Amino acid sequence: MSNRNNSSSAPPIHPKSPLHVVALVCLVAILSYLAARLAGTLVLPHEMIWPVWPGCAFLVAVLLLTHRKIWPLLLVAGLLGFALYDVQEHLPIRATSLLLVADSIEILVAAFGLSYVFGGVPRLNSVTSLAKYSVFALILAPISVASAAAGALKGDSWWVGFFTEALALLTLTPAILGLADIALTRVKTPKVRYVEAASMCLGLAIAAYFTFAASGSENRPVLLYSLLPFLLWAALRFGITGTSSSMVLVAFVAILNVIHGRGPFTGVAPVTSVLSLQLFLLVAGASFMVLAAVVEEQKAAKLAMGASEERLRLAAQVGRMFAYSWDVATGVFERSGESSEILGVKKGEADPGEAISAMVHPDDQERLDVALGKLTLENPTVQITYRIVRPDGVIIWVERNSRAYFDENGNLKLMVSIVADVSERKRAEAALADVRRKLIEAQEQERARIGRELHDDITQRLAMLAIEISQLRGNPSEIESGLPKLFKETNEIAADVQSMSHELHTSKLEILGVVGSLSSWCREFGSRHDIQIDFKNDVSSTLPLDMGLCLLRVLQEALHNAVKHSGAKRIEVQLTQHSKAVHLTVNDSGKGFDIDSARQDSGLGLTSMEERVRLINGTITIQSKPMKGTTVQVQVPLPPESVSQRAS
Repeated sequence: MSNRNNSSSAPPIHPKSPLHVVALVCLVAILSYLAARLAGTLVLPHEMIWPVWPGCAFLVAVLLLTHRKIWPLLLVAGLLGFALYDVQEHLPIRATSLLLVADSIEILVAAFGLSYVFGGVPRLNSVTSLAKYSVFALILAPISVASAAAGALKGDSWWVGFFTEALALLTLTPAILGLADIALTRVKTPKVRYVEAASMCLGLAIAAYFTFAASGSENRPVLLYSLLPFLLWAALRFGITGTSSSMVLVAFVAILNVIHGRGPFTGVAPVTSVLSLQLFLLVAGASFMVLAAVVEEQKAAKLAMGASEERLRLAAQVGRMFAYSWDVATGVFERSGESSEILGVKKGEADPGEAISAMVHPDDQERLDVALGKLTLENPTVQITYRIVRPDGVIIWVERNSRAYFDENGNLKLMVSIVADVSERKRAEAALADVRRKLIEAQEQERARIGRELHDDITQRLAMLAIEISQLRGNPSEIESGLPKLFKETNEIAADVQSMSHELHTSKLEILGVVGSLSSWCREFGSRHDIQIDFKNDVSSTLPLDMGLCLLRVLQEALHNAVKHSGAKRIEVQLTQHSKAVHLTVNDSGKGFDIDSARQDSGLGLTSMEERVRLINGTITIQSKPMKGTTVQVQVPLPPESVSQRAS
């Protein structure tokens, strides 16, 4: 029966058709009339004093549970129910009109005020929310009805009229909202919970009967204390909904017996009796509802803390970290449960402080001691990474963040630390450093290769060309016959320089596109090295230039390796597209090589290809064995726009 932890929610009642709206309006009119009839049974007949008027409280709850678009229809329906009761009771037209206007003002003040402050259906699950509810429902809203009732009904007390509305809004409205929340949200509740609620209501009903009915006309206020255990039960176990529902039950029994002259609130003037009863119910209801709100807040805080601790525990497990503290005065070490798995020790196997200190790698112990020795009142934190040797011999890297707490004399009294296993990060950093080193070496080797080609080939050929031109200058008669040869050699040098330039940076990607550029490069490379390259293409999408550049560099590296090492005279190159990815395959039937040995020797070309493919989220596999050829396979995912283009 307890409310949910959020302070408000959207209106849960949504009529889906005009027929549903009509049905809801009729239902509200009938229930409003019945609420007025119920109030008529709880009125002091001769004095025409209503100790409680449930009609307005009911309509406020109905409006809060529905959308504002149908509020006018529901309000008119409820007021018609009230008017029908007033007509049957032969109430003067002036009095009826004044009361209906006052009821309208009260209902609208409460409904608009509460929906504005709470942003939806209010959930009175905290002292703050209960205070906000009280301002509009228990103070502002009842004032209009109290003033109208005092003028409409002769002899009616303003305070009685005020408390009549406030009592209903304090008990009935929260009870309806809470019960509607339980019914409409369909939250599964254990059967034992319903049994407990029924037992509490039964006990409260019996206590209320003996307090207000069985005592007859005798005044025994001491019996009021018999209600306290059950109201405490409701507040502690069932929250605001349970408390407000319990107060509705107590109020009904108490008022029913007061109008018949029974119970502790009789024997004086009727107005005084009613006013005393109302004050008792209001004070008791407000007190226990505040208690229920405090309990709800504590439950919510406990759930939030439990959820936070669970998130922290999961984060510690995922991040492989643990916390520990050292109380210097007592020498007590405490550590979280995740430390056992990280350190490889069982909980309670050894003193945590001694166990952790003994595991520090000897080469890192001095550095750790120096870092901890620098902790002072002005510099109380330290972050350091070092190695730990577990009992099973495994060496792990940990990152420790510690904070020291000192007393007023500057003496260390407490140290709290978070220790994270960063072994994976260290291995990744080492691998990345190795890759970077290999890439730098590859760049230097590429520069050296270009320098050698320029020096040993292009420069030498240019020198020979200069010598031949010099010789022709000394023999003018041979210029005409020697020019064709010089022209041919000049073109060959220019072609070779252009080829080198294309390998370094090709503009064909932008001109011919990815597929055309790969095909053209295969033809040029095969012609230059006198090998047959069969290029097959099955790609229909327009590939991005960054993907094309990656595929071109991988193709260049693979073909250079094949020419240099395989000895094959025929190479197959396939570019295909399927499964939302582009596949490049370079296959030769040459000598092959041992991949592990190649990686250990240098592996620079392989590393370069792998890094290029990784940068565009692709994968590369290289299959080769001595005397069984080599196959390089690259798979690169297509961007969404390229996939959509192919589908079109």
